[in-house]
Amino acid sequence: MVGASLRFGFELAARTAEAEERPNIVLSPLGASMALGIAMNGAGGATFDAMREALGFGALSRAEINGGYRELIDLLAERDPNVRLEIANAVWANEEVPFQHAFLQAVTAAFDARVGSMDFSDPSAVTTINDWVAENTKGMIDGIVDALDPSLVMLLTNAVFFDGSWTTSFDPEETRRAAFQREDGSTVEVDMMSLRNVEMPRGGDASYSAVELPYGDGGFAMVIVLPQPGTSARDFLANLDADRWNEIVDALAPGRIDLLSLPKVTLTFDTYLNDTLIAMGMEPAFTPGADFTPLSPLGRQMCIDFVRQKTRVEIDERGTRAAAATSVGIGVVSFNAFVADRPFIFAIRERFSGTVLFVGLVGDPTAEDRGARSLVSTCTGTVLTGQSE
Repeated sequence: MVGASLRFGFELAARTAEAEERPNIVLSPLGASMALGIAMNGAGGATFDAMREALGFGALSRAEINGGYRELIDLLAERDPNVRLEIANAVWANEEVPFQHAFLQAVTAAFDARVGSMDFSDPSAVTTINDWVAENTKGMIDGIVDALDPSLVMLLTNAVFFDGSWTTSFDPEETRRAAFQREDGSTVEVDMMSLRNVEMPRGGDASYSAVELPYGDGGFAMVIVLPQPGTSARDFLANLDADRWNEIVDALAPGRIDLLSLPKVTLTFDTYLNDTLIAMGMEPAFTPGADFTPLSPLGRQMCIDFVRQKTRVEIDERGTRAAAATSVGIGVVSFNAFVADRPFIFAIRERFSGTVLFVGLVGDPTAEDRGARSLVSTCTGTVLTGQSE
């Protein structure tokens, strides 16, 4: 399960770094994986296979994947009593849309998902969902939907909240204004926190240096990878995969650091992950023809409309607070309708010359013509008999 999470997470981050121009990127691979994992419980056939492969699960069965998520949620919740980590999941169904009972049972058991239905056309639905996000991220993320398309059939949401204090905290008295060099060589003034003469895991090679800052009792930590001068951090991330990450982590070893400096920073990021996930092989889930029959009897008419994630990370002398909210919208396959259920005009034409053979107006398809009206000829004065008045 962790291996799958690493493979998915670093490919997601690498592709995002490659596609994004924004200077800061913050993602929650765990949050995205869980929200999509819930959606995958509603997928069948080739759609399930594509989602399973993109999420890094290889040939694992649906039951094995759900069991892995269940164990991971339990493990993370109990990992360190001095670090606060909360994970919440919810399934919001548009009322009157039929859903498979087995799907709802599975996501409740594996993800502790809250399941409820509401009228997506009611403005209060947006408020309810955003209030849930704000509550489960302790106000760090104020909402995940701006509006709900009434044609949306389901919204799946995940919230992750993390609050950890450094095992060795930074002294606020040591925080100083200092220059931070951007990728283009320009500089900006930041609040730089500092620790002196500390023992911490560290590592590196010719292309990078790394240090690991633990939280609480050491069950969680932040690994900071600093590419060597001349190496682009964006390019480094764009080429980072699970294998390379494991090499970096495995190379960490206890060491002494004379000076460790880190910017005091708040980062936010809001992105749609559709294009990235499609590039990772999940396209069958996003297009007409997707199979979501395990989700609903109408599953052949459904596909993933969007995957959106909002994140916020606050790093200061005390520690780190981080939150993410991920939403997966399931919609009805789009189609263009032209319903001639009111008066219309028609014409029959020859397309090469443009000659119109017939033109007409249909105001009542059930009406029968009563014939021509009576008319007095202005030429001869003859009464031309027609329909009775």
